[in-house]
Amino acid sequence: MAKIFYSMAGEGRGHAVRVLTLVEHLRHEHELVLFAPGDAYEFLVKVYGDDRIENVRLVRVSGVKFRYTGGKLDLFKSTAGAIKFAYRQLPSLVDELRRRIDAEQPDLAISDFEPTLPRAARSTGLPWMSIDHQHVLLAYELSSLPFLLRRYAWWMSWSIRWYYGWSGYTPVASSFYTPALKPGFEHVRQVGPMLRAEIVSTTPRTGDFLLSYLRSNTPPEVIESLARCGWPVHVYGLGERPAMGRISFHAINEHRFVDDLASCAGLFSAAGNQLLGEALYFGKPVFAIPEGMHHEQQINAHFLKQMGAGDWMTAETFTSERLVQFLTQLDEYRENIARLAGTLNGTPDALMAIEETLQRNRSQGVPALAAP
Repeated sequence: MAKIFYSMAGEGRGHAVRVLTLVEHLRHEHELVLFAPGDAYEFLVKVYGDDRIENVRLVRVSGVKFRYTGGKLDLFKSTAGAIKFAYRQLPSLVDELRRRIDAEQPDLAISDFEPTLPRAARSTGLPWMSIDHQHVLLAYELSSLPFLLRRYAWWMSWSIRWYYGWSGYTPVASSFYTPALKPGFEHVRQVGPMLRAEIVSTTPRTGDFLLSYLRSNTPPEVIESLARCGWPVHVYGLGERPAMGRISFHAINEHRFVDDLASCAGLFSAAGNQLLGEALYFGKPVFAIPEGMHHEQQINAHFLKQMGAGDWMTAETFTSERLVQFLTQLDEYRENIARLAGTLNGTPDALMAIEETLQRNRSQGVPALAAP
């Protein structure tokens, strides 16, 4: 049994879902300590709080946060907040993690786009690896993207370097799309989305309703268009509220959401890699509405459309006419997705990468810690 320290970014649920999926497999053979900030902690505490699951400890930590202005993602304020975090909080957080590493002697560290644990691991000689979606922006060939999205990927690649450094770790990139790797990045391991056992064990079917997962800052015009689209729509993410036409609003319930995802006719949602990967695994067409300043989700939406799996517009430029057009092409999208349905599960490959890293460290005699 190995001891693994595992940290993650705290914004949204995608990072936490990836971690949860892998931990549910790893905890039967290894001991895990999870370091989670923000939304990730709130998501995971429902499962691992109070040390209720054997071999898993959950620790709340501070992390980088997205900033919003007028309900919209503010890249300037988010970047300024990240810089402030780097100078004011990061050094003390790294020191605290170094003391934990010295005291607990873990065998491996894993980071899902979280900067503190990689720094602590490097400074102590603890072997570590990354498992995230963000390496797509650094390592993937993205020449098919529009110029502005390519420029964003280039800019974000430097933040990935800042998080992880230039070398000395094992990178695993999780994504529902797998273009070629850029020269010099052949060592990056490409895997599909991390799919939970609940997803893999559920049989998809085609129902007569749309599923929607929306953020609280979704423009009212988008919701009104959904109400007029002519289909029943199950909406999550906005809390329970009275129905609006044929829209019903539901509180977040993971079991019910998975059942709705498996049985809907199509998905209308933001463009997070995790949710889009789950939808395509079930063979569901997707109309994605990333925020205008959420360029990473726009990149996901671009590849979604390029794969013939759906359509997209930013939430700010959304028109009901495009949604109507999408609904008339559902059968065409299903045909395009058929080859992907049931094949996008990256969990086994990611678990294999973790075990290979542990075995390689053992065979090379890598100590848990470098001498102080």
